[in-house]
Amino acid sequence: MFFLRSHYTHPEFRAGARDMWPQAPGIAAWGLMTGVAMVKSGMSVLESLAMALFVFAGSSQLASIPLIVAGAPVWVILATGFCVNLRFVVFSLHLRPYLMHLPLWQRLTHGYLTADLSYVLFTRRFPRPAQEPALRHAQEAYLAGNCCVNWCSWVGASVVGVALANFIPTSWGLGFAGILCLVGILCSLASTRMRVVSAAVAGAAAVVAYALPLKLNIVVAIAVAVILCLTLEKPQPPASVPGATA
Repeated sequence: MFFLRSHYTHPEFRAGARDMWPQAPGIAAWGLMTGVAMVKSGMSVLESLAMALFVFAGSSQLASIPLIVAGAPVWVILATGFCVNLRFVVFSLHLRPYLMHLPLWQRLTHGYLTADLSYVLFTRRFPRPAQEPALRHAQEAYLAGNCCVNWCSWVGASVVGVALANFIPTSWGLGFAGILCLVGILCSLASTRMRVVSAAVAGAAAVVAYALPLKLNIVVAIAVAVILCLTLEKPQPPASVPGATA
């Protein structure tokens, strides 16, 4: 059991699962093709199943599979996975105020299970962390519902892909369905001028830097968008304290 029983029984858990369900087919299609790619790249069924169950990082898996098969040094494989998934450092920094009060094992569980879509859906529903224990628990339950559907969709489909690798050709390109899910979520979040600018700048930077190795264009896109938005964003004046004198 990934989370506390009180998470599963909370109404927000069902709300989180319900919000993730429309994205589940795209996630499953992406996971299915990742499972197929692992086996067709030369990995054994046992190795593919282990990676599907324990790694849970699609882009990192796809980037590291050729290196593993080629016998690359461990540090190269780890560095590649780190660079590809560097965006999760940003995610964790953003989620820190929401989850820092939890015990270490729960934070590690959320760190393992939280993926792109679960992060996006969670922060869209809860723009700011709650302070009251009851509201904190509601936020945790919602994130747990998101993560459970996301994990089951990805891992279940990956296992099916491993089992049926010899019957599903990679030319089907089903993994593109997962990208379409991310694009749909991105468009729904572009609700302010600053968000539109950051998305456009990040996309342009990723295309310009596409030739960089180890998918470092993703890191460049994030860095450029963050720096630009921090530069353009107007600092908020400090809130005045009632009764304070100049």
